[in-house]
Amino acid sequence: MSSLITPELVILDRDLGTDRATVIRTLATLVVQNGRATDVDALFADAWARESQTDTGIPGGLAIPHCRSEAVTVPTLVMARPNPGVDFGSDDGPADIIFFIAAPAGADQAHLALLSTLARSLIREDFTAALRSAPTPQAVVDLVNEALAPAAPAAAESDAATGTAAATSTGTAATTGTATSAPSTSEDKPVLIAVTACPTGIAHTYMAADALAAAAKRAGAELHVETQGSSSVTPVDPSVIGRASAVIFAVDVDVRDKNRFAGLPLVQAPVKRGIDEPDKMIAEALAAAKDPNARRVSGGGAEPATAGDDTRNEHIGQKLKRYLLTGVSYMIPFVAGGGLLIALGFLLAGYRITDNAGEIVLTNSLLNLPDGGLGQYLGAVAYVIGNASMGFLVPALAGYIAYAIADRPGIAVGFTAGAVALVMNAGFLGGLVGGLLAGFIAWAIGRINVPRWLRGLMPVVIIPLVGSIFASGLMIVLLGGPIAALMTGLSSWLNSLTGTSAVLLGLILGAMMAVDLGGPVNKVAYAFAVAGLSAGSFENQAPWAIMAAVMGAGMVPPLALALATLVDRKLFSAAERENGKAAWLLGAAFISEGAIPFAAADPLRVIPAGIVGSSITGAIIMGTGVTSQAPHGGFFVFFAIGNFGMFVLAILVGTIVSAGLVILLKRFVRRRPVADETTTTDVTAVEQGIPATV
Repeated sequence: MSSLITPELVILDRDLGTDRATVIRTLATLVVQNGRATDVDALFADAWARESQTDTGIPGGLAIPHCRSEAVTVPTLVMARPNPGVDFGSDDGPADIIFFIAAPAGADQAHLALLSTLARSLIREDFTAALRSAPTPQAVVDLVNEALAPAAPAAAESDAATGTAAATSTGTAATTGTATSAPSTSEDKPVLIAVTACPTGIAHTYMAADALAAAAKRAGAELHVETQGSSSVTPVDPSVIGRASAVIFAVDVDVRDKNRFAGLPLVQAPVKRGIDEPDKMIAEALAAAKDPNARRVSGGGAEPATAGDDTRNEHIGQKLKRYLLTGVSYMIPFVAGGGLLIALGFLLAGYRITDNAGEIVLTNSLLNLPDGGLGQYLGAVAYVIGNASMGFLVPALAGYIAYAIADRPGIAVGFTAGAVALVMNAGFLGGLVGGLLAGFIAWAIGRINVPRWLRGLMPVVIIPLVGSIFASGLMIVLLGGPIAALMTGLSSWLNSLTGTSAVLLGLILGAMMAVDLGGPVNKVAYAFAVAGLSAGSFENQAPWAIMAAVMGAGMVPPLALALATLVDRKLFSAAERENGKAAWLLGAAFISEGAIPFAAADPLRVIPAGIVGSSITGAIIMGTGVTSQAPHGGFFVFFAIGNFGMFVLAILVGTIVSAGLVILLKRFVRRRPVADETTTTDVTAVEQGIPATV
């Protein structure tokens, strides 16, 4: 194995300029001049492309520009100690130690392992201090070779030791605390998992792994790190995943086999943050492990349950809910964008634009306006785009339900089944059924044991082809007609709701929105409203009314708590009063979670008051025919709301009732002191998937 670095590849105490691009080109030129690469321009282009993705400066005055390039013939390290330092994007200032790592595009595993080991060594302060004081290029070469020496056997051996923060260069999961994942360890320390990966998989991947491992040790946590680098990947043991409290993705590329971690609380950031702020990421992961509303890894249905799969104990109802909510979460952007554009089209061109919008878009332009002028033309454009977006509602719902069950191979099968549901006039119920059918069929096909030569064709050819034939074929031949009839009946029933029936439905939906403030009951009501939007029209406005009732009711709890903190301040702690100020905006934007800090501190008084107010708001909205074509946005999507004045009045009434009840309950029912400031929860972020509004 040729030497990675020689004295000719070391630059000490020279002025290389202040522009990082110039410095990288200088280092690339040195590689070519020493016969280790063939083309300066090609090597610089690859290195600069990597630098453009993420700054390679790291805390401590260090920088590691690196790349894999077809121009490189021999794996190479170039070390520069510029004077003055050069800014490589690190928060703590210019870098005065620069290692340029140039690896061939097809570098062997042993070389890549050595390069990765060097990157990890830069985390050690004693190593960087020695580099700064090295008097000659040969001294630098000796230091680097000494740092690489322990990795050489590991690079040549396929066996890798698990254990401490140093994690082997072959990518074995690193753990802090103990060398094994003994069950006794998890009793004393919280168990975390981290996955680190960068586009080249040479430097940042392993530096982030070591930095996070060291931070976990300082925090008293047991951390297992999976480095998805170029030198190889050794997955975290399934038994560890089963014990883990949270997972960290410090990555700049997709995580391989992410479905293994489905359901775990997630902290995700670029890999560089794992190097720059490892302590913060560990702290965030520990906090997420205790937060029921934390963002979680989604899409975990593709693989069969294993000993370490945390979804193995889910009953069928929990699994179905997870599948359906995944589909709804991916569907919502189509509904939100499409609904708002349609509403904007009505605002610009009037409701009759539905009759001829397509004709106007095809036959007119900005230079050839229709008889209605610019407003009519722009309204037609907005309506056509919005209508096209809404057309993806059912296919997206079905596609991503199938994705939740079968991972990526299920997407095409699900989208096709959803499109067939539209053809069969089966609506969103057809999308739900088609998505579930497609997902389970794709999952079952993926489980078939096929010859190795056929495996590469399974996700891109076999599963989409066979899955679509069976799932969509069943929708056409067997299921589409009955579902379409059911949808017709449901639409007729909703459209016939008037008077007491409509008010009762509004009461129920309003109460559901306030019961758990973003929890499962809240999501069921919200998903029901959003899924029905596609069936709404001027002839059938009931789905729009349901959406308005759900959105208005969801706005009441945070607004009511904000009002209560303003009316009777002494009943609330200082922290709660501060949260009350934020709750005004959160409530106005339909972010129900703005009430969670208050409900967490005093659930038996806050939640019932919210249920009463939200129920009243839902009933008023349904009883007065208020509509909303937007699934999200609160007061800020006023142009998408029919009878906006009554919408505001209904929310105002519900807010006043809830605020009054909260004050009364706190005055005359509460027997304990107000929660202390130090124990009051701040306004929390919303979990991934369903928007921060439900």
